[in-house]
Amino acid sequence: MKQHRSLIVVMVIFVFTAIITIAPHPTYAKEVQLTYSGFFPPNHVQSKLAEAWCKEVEKQTEGRVKIAYYPGQTLTKATQTYDGVLTGLSDIGFSILQYSRGRFPLMDFINLPMGYPSGPVNTAIINEVYEKFAPAELDDVKVLYLHAHGPGVLHTKKHQIHEMKDFKGLKFRSHGPTADMLKNLGGTPSALPMPELYQALQKGVVQGGVWDFSASSDWKLAEVVDCDIVCSTISYSLGFFVVMNKDKWAMIDDSDQKIIEKINAQWLPKHGKTWEEVDSRAIQYSLSLGNTIIGIPPKEAAKWRKAVQPVIDSYIEETKSKGLPGKEVIKYVEKRIKDAEKGKFESKYL
Repeated sequence: MKQHRSLIVVMVIFVFTAIITIAPHPTYAKEVQLTYSGFFPPNHVQSKLAEAWCKEVEKQTEGRVKIAYYPGQTLTKATQTYDGVLTGLSDIGFSILQYSRGRFPLMDFINLPMGYPSGPVNTAIINEVYEKFAPAELDDVKVLYLHAHGPGVLHTKKHQIHEMKDFKGLKFRSHGPTADMLKNLGGTPSALPMPELYQALQKGVVQGGVWDFSASSDWKLAEVVDCDIVCSTISYSLGFFVVMNKDKWAMIDDSDQKIIEKINAQWLPKHGKTWEEVDSRAIQYSLSLGNTIIGIPPKEAAKWRKAVQPVIDSYIEETKSKGLPGKEVIKYVEKRIKDAEKGKFESKYL
């Protein structure tokens, strides 16, 4: 009888042990700590948005993903941000596509004088193109989201421009496609870093430049120019990236990745809208200093667009030589800009 009872006890223990062994155990997502490099100074509105994104990620993942934000190029320089993400100097980076000139040939469309109308529309377009054409040039990182500033326009000191002949003899700070644009309009481009532009305008080293209105207030450039020249047919934009190291992204639990993707979808239009709000304030700031805003009438604006068309054609030819669908991208962008002009622009990125 005792042996029988002992056998029963042993069997019960065996069954209980087996149940514990095969029963599913609760799993917990691992914690991940990341670094985020931004080039805007900490008080810049776009920098504040980036920092707010970090806090939102930590909040919604309940602390499982923590991000240390480094603004003002304290972790990597603006021109090194993308490579910094690739090499692990930072886990996340926020900078400008054009700072890695030649690296993103298809995405270079955003810098062309296409007539980009506003921060929200430009931001939607750059994300639509990325989604639709899936350029391989960004495959080595995890793209969190992209955005683009408002229309880039001309600004001059002591020189009003109404016609193309007025460009003659004037030197403008510009880079990349905008430098080619100014050549075609009759001006002389001069490459200068943004931090040097204020003094260059003040001393007459250059007589003007091209930038979006936000720089007129953020960089106080409205203080050293007299005139803002708006030609809507040739306005350009700049594309900004927020990207992450792929290996670090893979370390994040799937459920937390989904949370972050939802936050990205919320933050993307916030950046576009913020560019527009800053442009509006900057225009008021420029006017408050007594600056003149000149609008180029349609007939003359059409001449300017025709003059800069070779810049767009060059993009098409260059991308074609690399086996990239640049022509298709331009057609798509032209259609979307027309949609905006007609008040028919709809996008999931707005």
